[in-house]
Amino acid sequence: MSSPDVTQLLHQWSSGNRNALDSLTPVVYDELRRLAAIYLSRERSDHTLQATALVHEAYMKLVDQKNVRWQNRAHFFGIAAQMIRRILVDHARGVRAAKRGGGAMALSLDEALGVSEKRDLEIEALDDALEALAKIDPQQARVVELRFFTGLSIEETAEVLGISDSTVKRDWVSAKAWLFRELSRRKSDA
Repeated sequence: MSSPDVTQLLHQWSSGNRNALDSLTPVVYDELRRLAAIYLSRERSDHTLQATALVHEAYMKLVDQKNVRWQNRAHFFGIAAQMIRRILVDHARGVRAAKRGGGAMALSLDEALGVSEKRDLEIEALDDALEALAKIDPQQARVVELRFFTGLSIEETAEVLGISDSTVKRDWVSAKAWLFRELSRRKSDA
C-alpha cells in the first residue's frame, strides 16, 4: 500500500472511521514487524524480547491513542519509533530489576554507530545519552531514534522528519560521533 493510501486511512481513522483501522492494521502491523525484526537482529542472540511481542505491544499502544490526529504515514512511524524505544528501555530496566541490578541487557552498537571495535552498551545508557543529545540537538536525537530503534532508511527518516536526505546523513554521522564520545565518557566515569 502506498504512502498516500496509508495516509488517507490514517486520516479516516483519526476521524473515527473504524473500517479504516481494519484496512490499515495489516499494512502497518507488517511494516512494524519488519522494522522490529531488523532492530532485534542487531541484538544479542539470547535477547528475551521477540519481534512479535515488541510489535504487538507497540501496535496496541499506537491504536490506543485517542487524541492523535495522524498527519501521514511518516508521523505514524515516527511515533512508533518512540514507542519501540520506550518498550525496549522499559524491558531493559525490568531485566535489571529482576536481577537486582546485575547483568544488565547489553546492546551492540557496532553497526549502528560504526564503531570498529566490538562494544556492548546498555540500552539504558544509550537512552540516557539520547536524552542528553535531545537537549543539545533534538533533530539529531530523533534521527538516531528513527534509524536505530526502528531501522528506518535515510529516505524514510527524512520523510518522517520532513527534512532532506543529506540533512539526515549529516545528522546521523554527527549524532553517532557525539553518542560514541558521550557513552565512552560515561563508561570511563563509572
